[in-house]
Amino acid sequence: MRIQVTRTVGAVTVAVAAVSFITLRKLFTKKKHVQIAVAMDTVVLHQIGRSRYAPSLSPFPLKLETYLRFANIPYVSVHGTDMSPKGKTPWIELNGEVFSDSSFIIEMLNKKFDVDLNKHLSPSERGTARAFQKMVEENLYWTLVYARWIDPRSTFMSLMHEFPFRNLLLKFIARKIRKVMNGHGIGRHSDEEIYHIAEKDIMAISAFLGDKKFMFGDEPCEEDCAMFGMLAQLVWQLSDSPQEKLIKGECKNLEDYCVRMKERFWPDWDQCIMGEIGRASCRERV
Repeated sequence: MRIQVTRTVGAVTVAVAAVSFITLRKLFTKKKHVQIAVAMDTVVLHQIGRSRYAPSLSPFPLKLETYLRFANIPYVSVHGTDMSPKGKTPWIELNGEVFSDSSFIIEMLNKKFDVDLNKHLSPSERGTARAFQKMVEENLYWTLVYARWIDPRSTFMSLMHEFPFRNLLLKFIARKIRKVMNGHGIGRHSDEEIYHIAEKDIMAISAFLGDKKFMFGDEPCEEDCAMFGMLAQLVWQLSDSPQEKLIKGECKNLEDYCVRMKERFWPDWDQCIMGEIGRASCRERV
């Protein structure tokens, strides 16, 4: 009987390992890309799938899609695990060409469609806007990554309920991310130090925003897309984290700011969070 039970457990273990391997291979193996037929000058936005509480699990697709809406550039949104030639997401196709990296994409689209969402800013304000964007994308972002993937108290797993063998998947991803964070440098800090970095960044943004509607006054600018993409993750998708508690407490003006951005550029927000209905709805933005 003991031999039979051992064999059964062993068989189940092998089966789980095999399915897990297949799942991981599907997620991280480069696939043959199939182009989607769209009208000329229509952006095909490739990004990971919708999330439960926001249109993207990543700040960068949300940043780029918000920019496309702000700039009134026609686009369709395609969800999947395909990565750009640089191995990043989001990425776009435009008139048969592939472009990578959200910031480079926005710079290219500004030139292509003659867009300037910062025309109301002075040269000094443009410089300040870029500095804040780089702070959130190159510094605050990594505290989000830590809280989501590394911190054992993370509640992020509940957002990935649809993934098979999610525990194994999350451990696999966490090892890869920890290595990247150590290379960046922030991963060498303690838990307390990483959250201290987050606190300083969030409080700086809150102090600068003050009682303004958007980062530089009554009208948003291009960098508001990046700020919203990042802060939305902390407001709606980092439950019980130190960042969320700070934003919904002492720095509540940042939560109010996110709500304003959401209301202005995402009237279909509820249709763009999770499920086939949301994906279909957002694909119609042409």
